[in-house]
Amino acid sequence: MPPATSSPVLRRSRDEAHAPTIRAAASNDARRQWCEAFRAVRAETERRAAPLSAEDQVVQSMPDASPTKWHRAHSTWFFEQFLLLPLLAGYRVFDERFAFLFNSYYVAAGPRHARPKRGLLTRPDCAEVAAFRAHVDDAVERLIVGTDDETLAEVLRILEIGLQHEQQHQELLLTDILHAFAQNPLAPGYDAAWRAAPARSASGGFVDLPVGLHTIGHSGDGYCFDNEAPAHQIYLQPARIGRGLVSNGHWLEFMAEGGYATPSLWLSDGWAAVDAEGWTAPGYWRQHDGAWHALTLAGLQPVDPDAPVTHVSYYEADAFARWAGKHLPTEAEWEVAARPGLIDQPLIDDAFGVVWQWTRSAYLPYPGYRAAEGALGEYNGKFMVNQMVLRGSSHATPSGHARASYRNFFYPSARWQFSGLRLLDYV
Repeated sequence: MPPATSSPVLRRSRDEAHAPTIRAAASNDARRQWCEAFRAVRAETERRAAPLSAEDQVVQSMPDASPTKWHRAHSTWFFEQFLLLPLLAGYRVFDERFAFLFNSYYVAAGPRHARPKRGLLTRPDCAEVAAFRAHVDDAVERLIVGTDDETLAEVLRILEIGLQHEQQHQELLLTDILHAFAQNPLAPGYDAAWRAAPARSASGGFVDLPVGLHTIGHSGDGYCFDNEAPAHQIYLQPARIGRGLVSNGHWLEFMAEGGYATPSLWLSDGWAAVDAEGWTAPGYWRQHDGAWHALTLAGLQPVDPDAPVTHVSYYEADAFARWAGKHLPTEAEWEVAARPGLIDQPLIDDAFGVVWQWTRSAYLPYPGYRAAEGALGEYNGKFMVNQMVLRGSSHATPSGHARASYRNFFYPSARWQFSGLRLLDYV
């Protein structure tokens, strides 16, 4: 996935800041490569936090978001809890209180601070969190270099999960601070040089999906989360999928034709959300001097009609599709269209690196799925209810963290993620 922003804050070192897919090996070269990958991912988190003040890093604007300081500490606790404590003999915990403060939802790992109250943790301060990160970083590298050959495979297995986990929090760091800034009347910017990834296709056309049996889900080499497996067969009915993403210009037409004021376009829960939240436009849109603007990571910017619409909920995406006389694709339809291995080339443009795309698939286990045992088994499986799947990746997704089988998931009312959509039409 190419770099998706011209911002030096987000662009620098993106190509190397991702977890490798090297399999366990005892050679010094393999150990060195893993140390370098670990350093790169950890450094990317700090690069993303660097533009933020101490005050910025402690704010929590809603229960679904977390402070930047918490993201930095939680991803560090993950390595301490699941990698260092069980596998590094003689490891000294940095601060025994941190397990309670920075555990997220791992019940098997012990009690935890209430999620909606993370923004009240003014202490430990940012300097102490930085010291925590440095302490754990040193120990992880000592473990990689010094563990015996027999244990190395297990070390690398958990290390890889931890790196992928931290990359998820790197994206959340940006979505969460943008939501916090959106509550500020000054409409501050995270990085004045930030630019959204431009859509590489302005095509409004549709392309036929290949009818018949296809295999979706992760298989073969490379990392995947457990919710991407097992690979299994699905059958596609005749359908045509939008080659490009729905644009702001399309959305302005939807708004002009009363999209947010027409109950027949909305699911019942969606219409309740419109009424309760007063939605009249996508998230972070506001009118300024008679024109629509959107709060972005660069601050308040005029809405570009050619850019993909962003920060819309599943309810809004579904209502738009109904207004357009179309549908949202299922996650299987999306994956077949986006995966070059199933067909000669991807059928769709901008599958990755622009916006996450809502599908009409509920987040459910694949046939034969079993969560792993232990606390790490809580990573995905216990959330497989009441949420919808998004596919692809966004301009805030770290390089190397996107693949056709990746299953993102959010509640249908969520629109603080960099989420958009493409349409599908059944033949």
